[in-house]
Amino acid sequence: MIAAPKRKSSDIRIKQVQIGFENYPYRSAYRFGGRSAQGVTLINVDCTVETASGRIAKGFGSMPLGNLWSFPSKTLSYDATLDAMKQLAQEIGKITEGYTEFGHPIDINFALEPEYLKAAIRVAQDLRLGEPIPRLCTLVTASAFDAAAHDAFGKAHRLNCYLTYGPEFMSYDLGRYLSAEFRGKYPGDYLLREPEPWLWCNHSVGAGDPIDASDVKRPIKDGLPETLAEWIVADGLTHLKLKLDGNDFEHDIERIEHIDRVTGDVQTRRGVRKWYYSLDFNEQCPNADYLLQFMARIRKDSPAAYGRITFIEQPTRRDLRPGLDQMLFKAAKLKPVVMDESLTGFDALQRGRRLGYSGIALKACKGQSQSVLMNAAAHEFRMYLTAQDLTCPGASLIQSAGIAAHIRAIDTLESNGREYVPEANVAWRERFPGLFKVNDGKLRTANLNGPGLGAV
Repeated sequence: MIAAPKRKSSDIRIKQVQIGFENYPYRSAYRFGGRSAQGVTLINVDCTVETASGRIAKGFGSMPLGNLWSFPSKTLSYDATLDAMKQLAQEIGKITEGYTEFGHPIDINFALEPEYLKAAIRVAQDLRLGEPIPRLCTLVTASAFDAAAHDAFGKAHRLNCYLTYGPEFMSYDLGRYLSAEFRGKYPGDYLLREPEPWLWCNHSVGAGDPIDASDVKRPIKDGLPETLAEWIVADGLTHLKLKLDGNDFEHDIERIEHIDRVTGDVQTRRGVRKWYYSLDFNEQCPNADYLLQFMARIRKDSPAAYGRITFIEQPTRRDLRPGLDQMLFKAAKLKPVVMDESLTGFDALQRGRRLGYSGIALKACKGQSQSVLMNAAAHEFRMYLTAQDLTCPGASLIQSAGIAAHIRAIDTLESNGREYVPEANVAWRERFPGLFKVNDGKLRTANLNGPGLGAV
């Protein structure tokens, strides 16, 4: 039995949920964490809600079903894990539509997430997958439903959703969702009421992406840049996210040195003196000592490149099992070490802190509700904050940008949909040109202040 939340006059209840899917091929493969993504399936959710006063509003949410990232499997095929996510989405839709209690979108998500996780168990059994659907995968599948509810809530009240996370709209404070130490505090206490006007674009350099012309084996010839050097010039980039294999020490060292060499040449020609890197291992480092040795080698061989590193993302396995080989405290003294795949809720955040993680990556694909809650927790714990995407195009990029632009501690946003799946952005470019076309290395976010999530 799902417990009903307290009632507030501004609360909504779900009236109807509709689901659709879109498929897009990537213009080039995106290599990360030992995997290679060739395309994406988007889940689109339309949600109709009713306020306690009888007002009807509609919301929309969209998110890539990033099964290679959220449901990595050594035994199941790409199609098998994707089909499992689609089946789970149908079940989540039924659960969400069947929930008739009034509440704030965070209350609704808080009540339904346990039911979503139970549905994931049933789907795995029904499909005879032979392995469970990961919690992260369930969060990704449910995120578009959560986004649609937040979008509808804001539209119902004719407000941007970032103005609806305080006591005037929420029946409960953070003590309900996090822990007792957060009593009397609300998600809105840690958010800007107006979005920052722009963010630095953190350009993803996939583990197999060409760095310069010598790396191009099969030209795409679609008019877009084909090498990192070309992207830097075309978009005026100064922030680069480097995807590394994590289990091939010398190869990764050589790749960083190659990237730094080429980037240095390009930036010198552009007259740019400062640029930055973040390193993403996608949990492939075998242990913490490997990471320490890797950082020491970069510092010794390429001190300038080392100085440009701003943070390290998810170096070791996502399961957060305690052990001396996973302790990241020493690494976190060198650079912020950020949770990504392992961040699946407040309990995971606490376990990550006990292993030495000093920062978190906020991602729309884990849910709007989780993003604003984890942001509050990270602020209270004085953790490093960054915003990443899941090759998010269209409405999902707008949601990602909205999260990042409303958090003062964040000044960059990963945005790689334009690199790998630009076709999915076509319908959005004219309405948000400053977000879908990068100029001077910046993503323009000032106009993400419309009703709901700001997309429509």
